[in-house]
Amino acid sequence: MAVIMYVEFPHKDLWGKDMANQMTELAKSIMQEPGCIWKFWTEDQKENVAGGIYLFDTREHAENYLKMHTKRLESFGYSNIQGKVFEINKDLSEICKAPF
Repeated sequence: MAVIMYVEFPHKDLWGKDMANQMTELAKSIMQEPGCIWKFWTEDQKENVAGGIYLFDTREHAENYLKMHTKRLESFGYSNIQGKVFEINKDLSEICKAPF
């Protein structure tokens, strides 16, 4: 069963197109991670936070990625990284046009 993972962390550097230009290779590498189906990149410049919402094929893959990604973000100098994995109610999500 697929799971959603949410990650958020304080961020003050690049936004929008500048972030996209800087993070293209990282985005490509994320799509090579086991079980990663898609990712929405999130950013809120007003609140100085960035992160993402991911769809993984299993909880195990999501939790493994979250551990690795948290360490990677810390190596980039980020702290206060929030991450959570959620099961999906597929029946209700399909009614609401979730992108499976």
